[in-house]
Amino acid sequence: MLKAFEDFRRRLKFAENCTNPQDLVLSFQNSDLITCPKLKQSRIVFNVGNNKYRMICGYLFKATNTILFLKFMGTHSEYNKVDSFKVDMFK
Repeated sequence: MLKAFEDFRRRLKFAENCTNPQDLVLSFQNSDLITCPKLKQSRIVFNVGNNKYRMICGYLFKATNTILFLKFMGTHSEYNKVDSFKVDMFK
């Protein structure tokens, strides 16, 4: 899993000019923007490690950079067991 995350981190350098979530999703072909109107929040789900793992991130776009908050990283079967909007493995 660590190798998959390191590969993702290297690819993130190509997404430096993103100013909104849609730009970030367009920069990563294997990602989806998910929105929960009830909680009034969005998160981005990335498929990493040749789609072996899923990573859920919150985000904050600032004037000069983008901050991703890692909420979950695991296999597809582990991802299917969590609520994408409530999960926070590192809290």
